[in-house]
Amino acid sequence: MIVDLSESRKKIDEIDEQIVHLFRERMRVATDVAAYKRSTGKQVFDPKREEEKIAKLRAMVEDDFNKTGVEDLFRQIMSISRKYQYQVLGPALDEIPFRQVDTLDVDEDTRVVCFGEHGAFTEQAMDEVFGKNITSFSRQTFREVMETVANGEAKYGVLPIENTSTGGITDIYDLLTDYEVTIVAEHVVKVEQDLMGLPGATLDDIKHIYSHPQGLLQCAEFLDKHPEIETKSFSSTSGAAKKVAEEQDKTQAAIASRRAAQAFGLEVIQPEINYKNQNYTRFIIITNQKIFLSDANKLCLCFEIKHQAGALYNMLANFYYNDLNLTKIESRPIENRTWEYRFFVEVEGNINSPGMGNALASVKEFASKLTVLGNIAKR
Repeated sequence: MIVDLSESRKKIDEIDEQIVHLFRERMRVATDVAAYKRSTGKQVFDPKREEEKIAKLRAMVEDDFNKTGVEDLFRQIMSISRKYQYQVLGPALDEIPFRQVDTLDVDEDTRVVCFGEHGAFTEQAMDEVFGKNITSFSRQTFREVMETVANGEAKYGVLPIENTSTGGITDIYDLLTDYEVTIVAEHVVKVEQDLMGLPGATLDDIKHIYSHPQGLLQCAEFLDKHPEIETKSFSSTSGAAKKVAEEQDKTQAAIASRRAAQAFGLEVIQPEINYKNQNYTRFIIITNQKIFLSDANKLCLCFEIKHQAGALYNMLANFYYNDLNLTKIESRPIENRTWEYRFFVEVEGNINSPGMGNALASVKEFASKLTVLGNIAKR
């Protein structure tokens, strides 16, 4: 028997119209459910009820394929219903205590700490954001910067978090979960990595090159052309420049900024050896205050979810349904929990906007753990 395709398509169109009609009816009922939950204080997400419902729906069909299909279909419908209920109920973010400010509180007594030695790119970012009319100092590790800000020894801290050539700096993401700090702003610096050594040194003299791992990565193409030169990781690019200057060994060189060369009396042997001309690093400004600037336009979140199929999709879908653009996602393994991950996401928007509030309310209820790391303004 030959099937009439046009007739089959007509039947499918008729069935789809019925499905759409029933879907609209279901969403109307969801409005009543949301009103009830508002009046009783009941949580929108009721996992026990949803699992019982899925089990009943699966039992209505016989073969395994359709059981799986029905489960998938109704999990999506339930997820959409929850998102709609959050929109009806409106934001419920009393447990995320952020205070809005118009400007960062800065004067000559404001203590700002940055990563690295004098001449570091981080110091450049600090100067460009805060100017010279502050009390500034540095620490030699990312953790020390975090600690200095968290304990109130400095009001603000400046740290690198991402490079256009080498990606996110994973150590920073891990540390953000260890300390009570908030990201309030970000600043982008064009990075030009220079090879520098003692005055009079040439490339033929160099046997050892020191730099931060990010500096070495950004110059990997140049370094691959000189396999005879040993590369060694150092705590910071500017720290590497300081080491070369202090040890006065003509066979040593550093990869760092021209600013560092000037600070420590070194000469540039070869300029701009990073393999990408458009090489930029994004720096974050952190504080131990729960504040955000009124012109903040990017929210940074950290969350954990259950280790099960579809969990990440359901989480991220909350931003889509609230018309929010997800600009970045990073995953980091959770210590002592094999094959489980913590996710860091950045979403365009201000925490005060209704869409962001709705998305966060949904994410907060669904996540095993949620931390708002900051609402970030560009500076």
